[in-house]
Amino acid sequence: MATFATSDQLLVIIDPAARQRDGESVRIAKDVLSAGAAMKVCLPEGPEEFARALRRRGSRRPVVVGDDRALVRAVTLLHRHRELAGCALSLVPVGAAVGLAGSLGVPTGAVAAARAVLEGAERRLDLLVDDSDGVVLGALGIPPAPARVAVAEPVAVSSGRPWYRSLVRTLAPRPPRLATIPSPGPARVRVEVDGATVVDLDHPVETVSVTPGPGGLARVEVHPVSVGAEATPLHASGRTVTVVGADFRYRADSAVSGPVRRRTWRVAEQAWGLVLPSS
Repeated sequence: MATFATSDQLLVIIDPAARQRDGESVRIAKDVLSAGAAMKVCLPEGPEEFARALRRRGSRRPVVVGDDRALVRAVTLLHRHRELAGCALSLVPVGAAVGLAGSLGVPTGAVAAARAVLEGAERRLDLLVDDSDGVVLGALGIPPAPARVAVAEPVAVSSGRPWYRSLVRTLAPRPPRLATIPSPGPARVRVEVDGATVVDLDHPVETVSVTPGPGGLARVEVHPVSVGAEATPLHASGRTVTVVGADFRYRADSAVSGPVRRRTWRVAEQAWGLVLPSS
């Protein structure tokens, strides 16, 4: 693991979703970082400004303050501009979805994560790259797991007058409730690992999961649809994974993509660097 000098200059990119969700954690992270290193703070208002700030980082070490989506966005941008090899990313997780960050070894508290930026070391990690130049840092799932989304509640109105309805909506808005979008059900896909078929189209599957494992290999786990007794999961590992099916969707980290009929992922060994605690 490569360590860093305290004299390094930092480019702190604060994702807008982090500022909106937890401004206090953002403030704490800024205070810790500014006490230990020279830094420039960037407050992008959207994806384009986020990308522009990352591209114009110069010799500064980039520090992303945000959730898992912000981390994936940064890695994707660096990958597509072929700059991953020479750039070590740091992350201070702030937001609702930070499970990926935690699984990679990043402290999920603002103070501990900011200290890791200053005192940690770079660790090279594998990732999956698909044939559309997308990346997967943590896990790939087919079909995508059920998602929780916010649904606005209707407001009860006791008068039919338009001005009254408007006043009620303004003064007494109801918080959105969370609803679950169900999984699309069993999928019929062919899964090939390094050219060998693990499961074919005539055997429906409940789930397929792919994760970048150690040693430049992807770990594949297939759960066939069970009839009666629970079916035994199928396991395989290899450097390339190809999935073929009729308009299937997949979840890569926190984003759902598709539908596609064919997609191939390959393992890029030690393709990106993440700054993690030294101990």
